[in-house]
Amino acid sequence: MKTIKVNIVTPDGPVSETEADMVIAATETGEIGILPGHIAMVAPLQIGALRLKKDNSTVNVAVHGGFIEVRPDVVTVLAQQAELASDIDISRAQRAAKRAEEKLKAKTDKLEAQLAELDLRRAINRINVYEQK
Repeated sequence: MKTIKVNIVTPDGPVSETEADMVIAATETGEIGILPGHIAMVAPLQIGALRLKKDNSTVNVAVHGGFIEVRPDVVTVLAQQAELASDIDISRAQRAAKRAEEKLKAKTDKLEAQLAELDLRRAINRINVYEQK
């Protein structure tokens, strides 16, 4: 079966360079599946899991915003943050979720509430990706 090259990059540097049979990404307009030979496109990503399927296994990556660029032979993910499921510190993610929930309950101003909600969504995404590995 043909594969597609996948590069995941953050401002801190490369996270993963691999190949996959299929890439599934959570974009702002919904989930998309990408196979080798896919039409070229660019889409904004939302906080969610990026799934890389190869043979009978799946590698999950927690992606926190950014863009996905698709070309027929290469998928490039330019993410604000990205972590492989195997690299996630689950206890740290759980502590971050608890802190964010406490900030939300504190009824802070609107901006602080929005930032806490984003922190909570990122923490929950990390936890979900970790549990799917």
